[in-house]
Amino acid sequence: MLHKITVQILAFIIVITLGIFAIGALLTGPAPSAVGTLSADFPVESIQIPGTNGSIVHGWLSYGEPGGSVVLLVHSMRSNRLEMLSRARFLRDQGYSVLFIDLHAHGETTGERITFGLRESESVVASVAFLRNTFPHERIGAIGTSLGAAAIVLAKPDLKLDAVILESLHPTIEEAVDNRLKLHFGSYGSVLLPVMLSQLSFYLDTSMDELNPIARINDLNSPILFISGTNDAHTTQSETERLYAAARMPKELWIVPGARHFNMHSYAGKEYEQRITTFLAHYLRRIDDKSQPID
Repeated sequence: MLHKITVQILAFIIVITLGIFAIGALLTGPAPSAVGTLSADFPVESIQIPGTNGSIVHGWLSYGEPGGSVVLLVHSMRSNRLEMLSRARFLRDQGYSVLFIDLHAHGETTGERITFGLRESESVVASVAFLRNTFPHERIGAIGTSLGAAAIVLAKPDLKLDAVILESLHPTIEEAVDNRLKLHFGSYGSVLLPVMLSQLSFYLDTSMDELNPIARINDLNSPILFISGTNDAHTTQSETERLYAAARMPKELWIVPGARHFNMHSYAGKEYEQRITTFLAHYLRRIDDKSQPID
């Protein structure tokens, strides 16, 4: 009987271990997708930007008004540039040129693994370099959502952007994973956190400390607008407030009542457009007195 129980316990441990390895592989597995052409009412130019180690960053560029500044749009995890289409449309209507890309291991940009901002930041660095070369006299801003926001913050060296909007950004990879484990397994999910982090470190071959945006946020030498939802269980309001506190001035914070961890533009609609338009005009076009904060 004792031998049978021991075998059962060992079998259970093996199953759990294999399951966690499988989850780690799933979390870091690439998210390729064929991105179709856009409708004729929103003309874009397909762009292929040389990245690091021979990689190619795929994206779309839409030209706005000369002198109207340019905005880089960076999507969330397991998504692609289509996620940012609605933002591109309203920004283009405001006269901005817009570049929206597929991050490393997403969409049509190749990559072996999703790296929670580490390699994705290289896609952002290459894209900003492309914009500086293409628009040498324009101010440049960026909007990143979740993984896209992390990729902007983790970029090395500092991108020196004129304005940055960070939506639903986690402060640490530990909190990001823990929140998701709790969503799937309840409060007991935190028990799996150390194993999950060790698996991510194994698959990504890096220290988890390299994936913490809050450790880099003060290095981001740009005006920042943080956006978070009151009902976001993936990245909580208090986590966003900690990021805001750690960032350098100038900075702003918008907590969206009722919003969860999804497309803020789709949720907040016209108010989102008004907030983003005001912030970007303030720093990219300098039409306001910058000594006064934006409400």
